[in-house]
Amino acid sequence: MRFILFFTSLAALAVRATLAVPPYGQCGGSGYAGSKECDAGSICVKLNDWYSQCQPGSAPVPTSTPTSTISTTSTSTTTTTTTTTATAPASSIPAGALTKLSAFGTNPTNISIYVYKPANVKPNPGLLLALHYCGGTAQAYFSGTQFRQLADQRGFIILYGSTTNENNCWDNVGASSLVHDGGSDTLALANAVRYALKEWGVNRDKVFVTGTSSGAMMTNTLSGTYPDLIKAGAVFAGVAMGCLKGNQPSFPADPCAGGQISHTPQQWGDIVRKGYPGYTGAYPRIQIWHGTADPAVNITNQNEQVKQWTNVHGISQTATSTTAGTPKSNWSKSVYGTGQVESYTGQGSGHGIPEAGTEVAAIDFFGL
Repeated sequence: MRFILFFTSLAALAVRATLAVPPYGQCGGSGYAGSKECDAGSICVKLNDWYSQCQPGSAPVPTSTPTSTISTTSTSTTTTTTTTTATAPASSIPAGALTKLSAFGTNPTNISIYVYKPANVKPNPGLLLALHYCGGTAQAYFSGTQFRQLADQRGFIILYGSTTNENNCWDNVGASSLVHDGGSDTLALANAVRYALKEWGVNRDKVFVTGTSSGAMMTNTLSGTYPDLIKAGAVFAGVAMGCLKGNQPSFPADPCAGGQISHTPQQWGDIVRKGYPGYTGAYPRIQIWHGTADPAVNITNQNEQVKQWTNVHGISQTATSTTAGTPKSNWSKSVYGTGQVESYTGQGSGHGIPEAGTEVAAIDFFGL
């Protein structure tokens, strides 16, 4: 199964092909015709059939032990990823290591949860739940994004989820996954958050979720089904909650991913409200990121998400402000209401987001 890149600019590709790709840029994948050469100090890593990314480091060294090393993006130090388990409070979790949790509550779909605690973790820390794309893993999302480096700088804890569903795609369509405490992946992820709140002294007002592609879709799904836990979400290349018809990438594309599904703001909002019947509390703030050249999830899904979350928050679908060139030159930012919803549009950006330099805008939005 493959997504096909439409409306590609041949002139832009010709220019790109002569240049080395910077860290965290795309270097391969189905339909990609740009440069496959990474800047010095980076290698092209295949994340799935339709997306390869330049990541800092060199060719991996084979090892027979369960421990691997991952280079950071900001220093020459290394971080050890272990498969040891930790069920004790955060004080006993190794600092600077990606550590698998052996148990964190009811886990109906047998997902895996890994925790990253920085050496300078704050008292009563914030918590970020980070979710990979289809075909990804917790380890790949750990090494392929800059959230870990930001945790090192700011002292928050990260939970990296890893699903074993077909093609490693999160369940965003099952009836049990779309309702509070119904089951499936959403219940398992919610229980991991509840475990962190109970055992590690995490600040209940600083619990956030982010993800890419399938993980972005799960960010919306979790925000709708567990608004009592999640305070804000950052969605990188996703679709509105309840939009997707099938979890797996497909050709022809799922009607939602292909940009063929449109509802009124009220209809989209009702889907979210049905995720937790009877809930009367506040809903998470939402930040939506999408590239105009996304070959896998059509850009029209960005506006459908804006319609959904502005309706949930009871605010206008008209932006109160729009700022060009933020956080990077090709991105523009729109704010809705008093900041309950933010939307970022990346001119020429594809499906492989977050791009380097965009993660910090999400962390700032969270207040971590």
